[in-house]
Amino acid sequence: MTITIRPGSTVMFAGDSITDCQRLESEDGLGFGYPLRVAGEWGLRHPDRAVNWLNSGIAGDKVMDLEARWQADVLDARPDVVSILVGGNDVGWHSYDPDGYVIPAGDFAAGYDRLLAPLAEAGADLILIEPFLLPIRGLVEVGDVHLDEEVRKEWRADLDPKIQVVRELARKYGAHLLSADGMFAGLSATTGPEYWAADGVHPTPAAHAALASAWLRLVA
Repeated sequence: MTITIRPGSTVMFAGDSITDCQRLESEDGLGFGYPLRVAGEWGLRHPDRAVNWLNSGIAGDKVMDLEARWQADVLDARPDVVSILVGGNDVGWHSYDPDGYVIPAGDFAAGYDRLLAPLAEAGADLILIEPFLLPIRGLVEVGDVHLDEEVRKEWRADLDPKIQVVRELARKYGAHLLSADGMFAGLSATTGPEYWAADGVHPTPAAHAALASAWLRLVA
């Protein structure tokens, strides 16, 4: 069953750098990524249904960072639909960053649950996007951190339980789940993962388009 977005609705995108995409430097506040593509395609499909599109993503954010600003950045906007993509910064690769540390899946789940509970109470429709990691080979650079394949195996092992957390929370709250990790795994098998994310993490324009298309299939 799809989410019906009515005229005048407020749709909020929340998350980390994948959602942020330099939104503060863009005139419409949406950045250059999948939120902008969703809004543009929606306008073409439904020119009679104007929507207030908002993006509160901040690069580098973990679940606990979203929680710290959730009231001001999300709840106070009283959104009708909230789309969340977070988790990439909560995985163990940050233990290789001098300022990083490992976040247990249980802490990730508890924090994420605290984001969703007030939205569910307010009656907002929820879209949860799985965090994802594409199977890039060789040494890659993510931010200022260089990761080899052995490190990324540990990263994958840490990410999988957190993807499962997102799936379980989607069931708990009756949210729509966008299975981004599985989607990109399937796409990578055909084209190679670099086409979708050169570092395995940050989407290319093609990947942002794929995310937007998948997102739009969840709404009507």
